[in-house]
Amino acid sequence: MYRSHTNGELRLANAGQEVTLAGWVQTVRKFGAITFVDLRDRYGITQLLFGEELNKQLEENPLGREFVIQAKGKVNERSNKNLNIATGEIELIVSNFTILNKSAVPPFTIQDDTDGGDDLRMKYRYLDLRRNAVKKNLELRYNVGRAARNYLHNNGFMDIETPFLIKSTPEGARDFVVPSRMNPGQFYALPQSPQTFKQLLMVSGYDRYYQIVKCFRDEDLRADRQPEFTQIDCEMAFVEQEDILSMFEGMVRHIFKDVKDIDYTDTIERMTWEEAMWTYGNDKPDIRFGMQLCNLKFPSHTFTTKESIASLINGADFQVFDSAETVIAIAVPGCAEYTRKQTDEITEWVKRPQIGMKGLVFIKVNTDGTYKSSVDKFYDESRLKAIADAAGAKPGDLVLLLAGTEERTRKATSELRLEMGKRLGLRKDNEFRLLWVLDFPLFEYDEDGNRWVARHHPFTSPKPSDISTMINNNPVIENAAEYLKHPYANIKANAYDMVLNGNEIGGGSIRIFQRELQEKMFAALGMDAEEQQHKFGFLLGAFEYGAPPHGGIAFGFDRLCSILGGSESIRDFIAFPKNNAGRDVMLDAPASIDDKQFTELQIKLNLQ
Repeated sequence: MYRSHTNGELRLANAGQEVTLAGWVQTVRKFGAITFVDLRDRYGITQLLFGEELNKQLEENPLGREFVIQAKGKVNERSNKNLNIATGEIELIVSNFTILNKSAVPPFTIQDDTDGGDDLRMKYRYLDLRRNAVKKNLELRYNVGRAARNYLHNNGFMDIETPFLIKSTPEGARDFVVPSRMNPGQFYALPQSPQTFKQLLMVSGYDRYYQIVKCFRDEDLRADRQPEFTQIDCEMAFVEQEDILSMFEGMVRHIFKDVKDIDYTDTIERMTWEEAMWTYGNDKPDIRFGMQLCNLKFPSHTFTTKESIASLINGADFQVFDSAETVIAIAVPGCAEYTRKQTDEITEWVKRPQIGMKGLVFIKVNTDGTYKSSVDKFYDESRLKAIADAAGAKPGDLVLLLAGTEERTRKATSELRLEMGKRLGLRKDNEFRLLWVLDFPLFEYDEDGNRWVARHHPFTSPKPSDISTMINNNPVIENAAEYLKHPYANIKANAYDMVLNGNEIGGGSIRIFQRELQEKMFAALGMDAEEQQHKFGFLLGAFEYGAPPHGGIAFGFDRLCSILGGSESIRDFIAFPKNNAGRDVMLDAPASIDDKQFTELQIKLNLQ
C-alpha cells in the first residue's frame, strides 16, 4: 500500500495514528537539525517533519521539488499551526521514507503565482495541471458536469452517445475531415454538433436525450473558442418553446446552487432579439448594468426611439451628425468629471481598428446644472440638455455619442458600453445575471452570394405564425438592394438563446419536423432537390415515418465553466487545450504523417 491517507485528509482527530502518505514534494525547508517538507497531492498539502536521524539521510540523498516520495510516521499536533489550509493543525513525524521517483528541475514553479508564461505552461501542461489554481478549475468543471447529469437524469433524460465519424453537412463553420482508408477518396467529418442524430433519436421515440459531448469546428480561434469544445446537448419531443425554457432554467438554477451555492431565485428576464439589438447593441447583452443605447436618429429598424428625437441633433450644421445614418448615445454614470486627457483616451479607443469609428462626441452633465460638450459651438445648452435627457443622463453623468452607418455604429456603441462598464467596475465576476433572448430572425442575407443563409442552422423552425409566409413565398431575391422588403426578411425563428453576463451560454430551437417545411427551408438556402437528397436524405426520409414535434438546446459547457470560475478564457477549464493557432504545443500537433500513411490513404499533397 503506497498510502493510507491523502494529503488533504488528516486532522487533529488523527493525532497519534501511524499513517502512510505519498505525493509530490512542494517545498523543502531546513532548520538546523530538522527539515520540513510540504507534501502535495490533488487533495491538499501535509507538512512532514524529518528529525535529526532522517535529516542526515536527506543530506546524503536530498529531496528536490516535485520528487515523488512515500513517508510513514505518526500524526502530531503542530506547534505553529497554519489555519489557512485544512491540514494546518497537524504534521507527520516521519519515521522512514522512500523516494519513489526523482524529478528534473521543473521549467517553472508549481504554485499559484507561477513564473511560467502561457506558452511554457502549455508545453508542459502535465506540470501546469499540478498547480492548485488549475486543479480548482478542473474540479469546478467536473462539478458542473456532475450537477447537469444529476438534474437531467432526475428529469427523465437518457445519456445516448452519437458517432464522431459522420458525413460532412453544412452547419455554418468548416468541418474537420478524416480520410477513410477502406473507402479511398471518401472522407468522414467530425461533428460540429450531434444535431441531426438527436433529431433522429426523437423520431426513434427517445423523447428526452442528452450528452455532454465533444464537438469540432475548423474556425479561427480566440479566448472563448477551441477547435474541439464540449456541449451539454439536449433534445425533447412533444414540447413547445415554453417547455424548453422552463426545463433548462431549472437546470441552470440547479447548477448554480450545487456548484456555487447560489440560490438564483430571480425571474430570468426575457427579451426579443430586436429589443436586445437596439437597447444594448448586440444579441447577448450584459444586463448587470444599464447604459442602454439611445438612437437619436430614427433608423430603419428601431425598438425604443421616438421619431421626434431626430430633431434634437438635425439642422445644427454639424455635418458629422447631419450626414450620419444614425447617431447613438449612452449615458455613463458619474463620469462628468473626466478630464480632457480621459475623454481623448476614450476617443482614441473608439478609433482602434477593432472598433472602427472616426471619432466621438461627449456631453458632460455637470452637477451644477450646466452642460459642457465637445460640440457646444454647434448645440446650445437647451439642445445639449434635451439630448442628455433622451439618453437618460443624470447630473454627474457623461454622455458619449457615436455616429455613422447603422450596423457599424450600433456595434461600436455596444463595445464602448461594455468597455465603460468594465472600467467602472460594473461587470463583476461574482455577480450573475441570466437572460433569455427570443424571436431571432430565421434568415440572414448574404450580400456576396445574394441569397439567404440560416441564422442558426437549417433545422430551426419558423414561428408558427410565419410558417405560411415561408411555404407560400419564393425565396429568390430579385433586387438585392431591397432584400429587407422580401417576406423572408421578417420571418422569426422559433429559437432562443440563454445569456449569462453578456455571454451566450446556450442556444436552441424548436425544430422542423415535417418534410415539406424542411424541404422548403433547404430550398431557401439554395439547395436543389438533388443536393437535399444527397446531404440530408436520411433526415427527410425519417420525417416520413411519424416524426414528433421536438426541440432542444445546447449549452457551451466550457464557457459556462469559465464564467462560473471568473475567467475570460475557456482554455483555463480544459485539461489539454489548444493555443490560439489551434496547436497542441505539448504534443506538437497537428503534425505531418509519413509517406506510408499517404500511400495507404491514396492521398497526395498539393501544397502551394
